[in-house]
Amino acid sequence: MVKDFAANPGSAVRGLAAVGASLATAAAVIVGAVLAVFAAATVAVIAVMGSALLAFAALATRARRTVRARHSDIIEARHVGGHHWVAYGWNERR
Repeated sequence: MVKDFAANPGSAVRGLAAVGASLATAAAVIVGAVLAVFAAATVAVIAVMGSALLAFAALATRARRTVRARHSDIIEARHVGGHHWVAYGWNERR
């Protein structure tokens, strides 16, 4: 019976259903737009963080090369435990 009433072309329920459907569509469009902006902002933040990471890695690599080239007379020592150290390169000084 309700089905027949809603199917009637001139019924008030059909108009109310159309208004409800348009409101639901508008709400879905707004939620979709907000989620799209949020996703775009997330991608932008990830891109900025990635580029900062690459920049710091490049600076670290550059600093490491600079230190190695400038201080070639420094010997290398490794800690082997306690107060014991093993030095390498001390007899190859120029």
